[in-house]
Amino acid sequence: MDRKLYLTCLWPGLPELWWRGRLGALPTAIAFAAAANFLLVARFIYPEWLTLVLVRMGGWVGVAVWLFCVLRSIRDMPGLLNPRQASGQPDRFQEAHQAYLRSQWPEAESLLADCLSIENRDPPALLLLAGVYRHTGRVEAAERLLEELRLTEAADRWWLEIEAEEKRLQRDRGYQLAGPRSAAISAAPAEVSQSAGQASAAAEPAERAILNENQAAARAA
Repeated sequence: MDRKLYLTCLWPGLPELWWRGRLGALPTAIAFAAAANFLLVARFIYPEWLTLVLVRMGGWVGVAVWLFCVLRSIRDMPGLLNPRQASGQPDRFQEAHQAYLRSQWPEAESLLADCLSIENRDPPALLLLAGVYRHTGRVEAAERLLEELRLTEAADRWWLEIEAEEKRLQRDRGYQLAGPRSAAISAAPAEVSQSAGQASAAAEPAERAILNENQAAARAA
């Protein structure tokens, strides 16, 4: 794991907000920024606000809280960056992939749901689930899933796969739209041939009657 990623731990609340998009960490980040700015203003810009002793006490308390938050963020970073690897639950993605290749769509969907219960923003699992939706005729659900995937921070590294899946969805949607049209077009010649057959069948008795009349006239002559 890249050590530079741990720089986000220096700002309490930022790792959860940046890597996971958890809005619950936003108050912590705002409170840290407000407290740090207040101490700096009270110490250097408006020292008459508070006595030097109170500013120093607040500074030491702030440093202690900051160190606690930094250590906790460092401890939680593996779970934020790679939840499936840090989780104690087994990783079922390979099983889901094998079920997908065998065209076992219900099994693949169930296994992918297990993967997404651990990491709901995992791009490979989301892409594979979109493929399952596409193969089972749920094109609109697959499109919504791809839209959610595009909004994640990891979407830039998977843009090629996302575009390829989008093209497959457009192709399948075109097939669905062309299906009723082709059925209607193929039904039209059948109706025409059926009506022509009925007309010819109706004309046969009249032709036979005319033929019999001609034969009778010839005999009489």
